[in-house]
Formats: sequence, C-alpha cells, structure tokens
Amino acid sequence: MIQKYICSNGVRIIHEKMPHLQSVAIGLWVHAGSADETKEQEGIAHFIEHMLFKGTDTRSARMIAEQFDQIGGDLNAFTSKEMTCYYTTVLSQHASYALTVLSDMFFHSQFKEEEIEKEKSVILDEISSVEDMPDEDVDERLWAGMFPDDAIGKPVGGRAETIKSFTKEMIEKFMVKHYRPENLVISIAGSYDERLIKLIEANFGSYQSKEQASTSILDESIPNFTAQQIIKVKDIEQAHLCFGYPSLPSTHDKVYELSLFDSILGGTMSSRLFQEVRENRGLAYSVYTYYAAYENAGSFVIYCGTSPENFQETYRTIDQVIADVLNDGLTDKELRNAKEQLKGSFVLGLEGSESRMYRNGRNELVLGKHQTIDEVVKHIDSVEKRSVYRLGQQMLASDRATSIIAPKSNIQQLKKLQN
Repeated sequence: MIQKYICSNGVRIIHEKMPHLQSVAIGLWVHAGSADETKEQEGIAHFIEHMLFKGTDTRSARMIAEQFDQIGGDLNAFTSKEMTCYYTTVLSQHASYALTVLSDMFFHSQFKEEEIEKEKSVILDEISSVEDMPDEDVDERLWAGMFPDDAIGKPVGGRAETIKSFTKEMIEKFMVKHYRPENLVISIAGSYDERLIKLIEANFGSYQSKEQASTSILDESIPNFTAQQIIKVKDIEQAHLCFGYPSLPSTHDKVYELSLFDSILGGTMSSRLFQEVRENRGLAYSVYTYYAAYENAGSFVIYCGTSPENFQETYRTIDQVIADVLNDGLTDKELRNAKEQLKGSFVLGLEGSESRMYRNGRNELVLGKHQTIDEVVKHIDSVEKRSVYRLGQQMLASDRATSIIAPKSNIQQLKKLQN
C-alpha cells in the first residue's frame, strides 16, 4: 500500500513497504528542471544536480562518495525537463545514515567557487560529447525544432555560453525559487520502519522558503509545436533521422492509448517499424519510437539510424508504414500483444525497491495521485482498439518536425523524398 504523509511545511512523504526485501530506496524529488529556466539560466538545474555532490559544510565530495561505498550503497541523481531527483538504494540497516548524508547534501552544499569552475569544465565536456553521438544529437535538435520558443525544447544540459556564466549567486537564486517545501517529494520504497519516516520529518519537515511563492510557480502556458526541418551535414558512417509529432501531456486521460500505440508502431521487436525496416528489408539496425509526455505538452518520436546508401529507401519505408497505419488501422492481434507487453513490462519493472520509489515519486510530483497495480492493469485491459487508432491517426496525420544528421549526398536526396 502506498501511503502519503504531508509535513507541516508542505513536504510530501510517499512511502511503500516491501517487507520481503532487504533494501530501501530513498529519493528526493524536486519539481524543478530545464523547463523552469530562463534563457540566461539554461542548464542551471542540471548544474545544481552536479554541485550537490561537491561537498557540504562538514563533508567533502570524496567523503560523500566514500561514505556510500562504506555501506555498499548506490548514490545517484538525474535532471529532466520538469524535475530533479537525488536518490540512493542501500541495505535497510543503513537507511538512516544514507538519509542523513542526503539531507546534508540538500541543505548544506557549499557551492565553492573553485568547485563551480571545475564543474563547468566537466559539463562543457558532457555537452561536447553529444556532438560525438549523433543519435543523441539528432534527438536534441528535433526537440529544438519542435518547441523553439519554449524551454521544453532546450537541452537539459544547457548551452556552453550559459554554463560559463554561472555563479554561486545564480545557483542560490534558482534554488530559493524552486527548491521549496511544496516542490519537494520524498519517496521511499522497500524494507523500513516508522523511525525512518520520523527522521525524514525531522530533517525536512520544518525548513521554510526564503521568499514568498509567486502566484504560480510553474508556467501553465501550452508550448506551441512547430513542424520545422532541422538538417546537419556531417561526414559520418550512418545517417540519423528523427520525425516528431505533437502528442499528449502527462495528465491526459489517453496516455494508456498512447503507450499502446507506441508499442504497436515501433516500441517493440514485433512492432510495425521494426519488422518492416529491420527484419523484412534489412535497412537498419536501430529503428524505434518513443513518446515523451510533460505537464503541458508532449511529442511522439520516430528514430532510425541507417547507412547513407539505404537512406532513401529507409525514409520511404517509414513513410509507407505510417501510411499503412493511417489507411488500414490496427489489428486485434496487435492490440492484444501490445496490452500483454505493456502489462508485463509494467509489473516486472516494479519488482525492486528503486523502481517503486521512482514510480511513486514521479506520480506524486507530476500527477498528484497513485494507482494500484490492479487498477493500472484493469485500465490497460479496458482500452479499445478504435480509441488507440484514433489517437495514432490524429498524431501521424499532423504536420511533423524532422531532424536529420547525414552526409551531404543524403541531404541532396531529401527534396526528391519530400515531393
């Protein structure tokens, strides 16, 4: 059973007991990501995530790393467009110790100028490395083309120009605005007792914001989707292609239909695109779809990496698969298989403490509600084929954004393909 406790300052504690385990996962979820940044702040949410590992008033960066090694625990973090999460998985007997270190990082990180400068170099290298990974680069460029006027289209890592400008004052200003009690969810899953809940409340239940909250902390505007074509000429061994379509926000009641359509079109090995592009024609090793749903917007994406020689045929084949779906619809067998695949991956993915912690933290932060496993399975089973098809038809019939990284010869072929 998922339980929820709200501290007097607004911090939410979401916890789920899994007494058969010997571990516990603890996550600090902050409703602050790259979508909350101004143009001058691009990359600062991710930068802060890095800086919380660089030392506190009483612990150096080395001490933090060694203390988790000493208890055999895992400590990590990530930043996305809408949130930042700091999390650990440890043996149950070390939960209180791990939480103490996490809270020290959260409240007492020093942000020393020399550490800020060193981390700038690290993150600049991280940004540059995307250039060497065209499958990631083509995706980032797609999002910039789909949402050019909104922070959701910007890369989470930021830009070199903004990274170089960051100061301790800028970091603290962003944290004062966004690292607020009402923006914090602490998610726990695994084997623990009530002493851990009391310790969380003692550490996090009394801190207050340093400034009054604005009327609306989060931007409620809906980003405009733009069907741009982004092209980068590069002399590489593969041509990389991404199509992006406007899709659903995370709070939409048709997200199960979206997930099922994703599975049918390109999300599995039995999907239409995988079977036609890779298995039947041997045109590419990697072809898949994914969807990203955010609070006010979403996108459905098709990706393929193929040889320059196969670029034209691959492009045409993807378009033909899309046309077949739009014209012929979906089969009962496809929907049945997609439902079983979705249920299986969902249930099997929740067998560990970390995955439960992740699910509960994200659901509370983004949706503010929780469903049992049985409720989710029942919802998946209730989805009708016509509803999945209508959603897919609506997305794929829309004007799409395109991102391509390929040799010059492939770019010259595009006009023929698009006429």
